[in-house]
Order: sequence, then structure tokens, then C-alpha cells
Amino acid sequence: MLAENIAATASALPFDQDRLVCFLRDHLPGLAGTPTIRRFKGGQSNPTFLIEGEGGRYVLRKKPDGAILPSAHQIEREFRVMRALADTPVPVPHMYVLHEDPELIGTAFYVMEAMEGRIFHDCTMPGVAPQDRRAMYLGMAETLADLHGVDWRAAGLDGFGRPDAYLERQVALWTRQFDKSRTEPIEAMDRLSQWLAAHVPAGGRATIAHGDYRVGNLVFDPQGTQVRAVLDWELATIGHPLADLAYNCLPYRLVSGLPGIPGLADVDIGTLGIPSEREMLDHYGARSGQGEIADWNYYLAFALFRTAAILQGIHARALQNNAANEDALQVGRNAAYVAGVGWACARG
Repeated sequence: MLAENIAATASALPFDQDRLVCFLRDHLPGLAGTPTIRRFKGGQSNPTFLIEGEGGRYVLRKKPDGAILPSAHQIEREFRVMRALADTPVPVPHMYVLHEDPELIGTAFYVMEAMEGRIFHDCTMPGVAPQDRRAMYLGMAETLADLHGVDWRAAGLDGFGRPDAYLERQVALWTRQFDKSRTEPIEAMDRLSQWLAAHVPAGGRATIAHGDYRVGNLVFDPQGTQVRAVLDWELATIGHPLADLAYNCLPYRLVSGLPGIPGLADVDIGTLGIPSEREMLDHYGARSGQGEIADWNYYLAFALFRTAAILQGIHARALQNNAANEDALQVGRNAAYVAGVGWACARG
């Protein structure tokens, strides 16, 4: 199933394959023969590659080449959090090695287990039966609840993030990130930044927050509906669980058909078997023990604001010819639309 998400042809690699393979032979059990290395399709952030040898299959993720924004592309954090979750109810790949010296292939990178299964970049999950689609969506909610139930201190993640004032710091962070990558005025972003800073809800517990929890970052069973692995932990931290949940529910607020942005707002989800946003919230709540959610529109507005800031960063990197995906310029242009939806949520 992994082959469906890999580039059809093995284009020139952005590093010396022979040097990399020599290093990997000391760290990957069963890596024999002359392995092939191919890049995965999709993804706007960290370039990802499939390594196939006679004795096994592995995945390598690296930082993009060139100048990057501060605090972005933190693959070291990805490696740490997935390794910490190995003995928890949250399914993650086995982590093999983290190499932080950029001298070998130009940037830091890590290598993990290649998980067999289905990855859906389209949140409507084409080709899946409605009853299975429903089960997979509800399983996604259950897995998120399980993540938020992990004792992060016991898992060895003390210091992975600050548990206090998460929303205040995130609003400030993404405001700075947006300003550094701003290429044109987006009035909705400026209004959102001010509104979010002034209306932070009181209280809330601190949990592991994935930061990019969505259908496209899950590996589902090749034949069944079980979530086999959660991927792409670059934005993970210790944060607010409802910010994670709101981000997972963003497709319900966004239209379909926009490159790189999952949308269900104009889709007949009932016919497809996709649960409603209300059903997803109730299912998450039943699994996690979360009571009635107050200030839901705030968390939605925050998730949309952060998404728009990320899209703007993609757009800026595309203009500098430093994006991880060929359609980055088109994807990044959607920042203004997403910010507008966020401002609409803020106004209620």
C-alpha cells in the first residue's frame, strides 16, 4: 500500500545515497543488498523517502534544504515524541535512529519503520464503503482521545513543551511566523490575531497535542478500519487538547477541492457515511471523558488562524523555490480564504 504514495519514478536524490547507505547499515537491522530510495509524494514540510532493502523497508524524514523559519521543521521533536509513545495505546512506527549532524545529507534526519496500510490524502476516503468510512472516522476520534489520555510526564516528555498559557503563546508564535512570511496584506489574519489574544478561554488541561491530526496523517489497516499509525508529529507539543480536536474538525468548515486543504463543507457526508462534527465531538468526549465543550468557536478560529499562518509559510517558501512539494505555490495561496473562515468563526 505504501507504493501508492511514492513518486512513480526515482528522480535524483538531494543527497549522496552511497554515503547515507553506509551510515544506515550500522543502524538498520536487516538492511542488505543495494537499497533503493524513493521520495514520497505529497507533504509540504519535511521531505520523506522510502528505503527498500532486501531485508526490510524503512522511512527517512529530513528537514528541507535551505533557509527555514525559526522553530519550523523540528524533526528532532518528531523522533522524540514517537519514541516516547511506543508503549502507549497510541499507534506509532518504531523509531530506529536520529542523526542531527547536517554534514551527512545536508540536514538532520531520522529513520523509522515503514508501516503497511492505507493513507488517504483525500478526506472523503475514495473507494471506501460508507460503513467502513464511518468506522474509520470514529476510530480517528478514539485515537485522538487516547493520545490526550497519555501521561506525558510518565512517558518521558517532561520539558517537551510548556503546559502553561499554551493558547496565548501559540497565538503569539503564529502571529510572528505569519509576519515573517507575509507577502501581501490579509486583513482577516490581523483581526484574528488581535481577537484570539483578547478572548483566550480560561482553564483547560495540558496534554500531548499532535498539532496536525487529520485523516492524511493516519495509516489505516490495509483491509480493515483500524488506525495502525499516527504520523507527522512535527508540530507536537504539550498543549491544549481542544485545539487538537478543533484542528481535526476543520474539514467540516472548509470547502472541498482546494489543493492541500481537506474540506467537507459542501460534501454530502451523510451519503458517504462520514459522521457529523457533532458526532465526532460526542465520540471523542465519550472516549476521553471530556464534558460539554465551551468556547468551541474560539478553538476553531484558533485552528484556522494557525492553518492560515502555515499556508502563508508554504507560499513564502514556494516563492523562494524552497518548498517540499511542487504544488506549494497553489496551496499557499489559500491562506487568505482560511483566515476568512477563521474570522467568521470568531464572530460567531
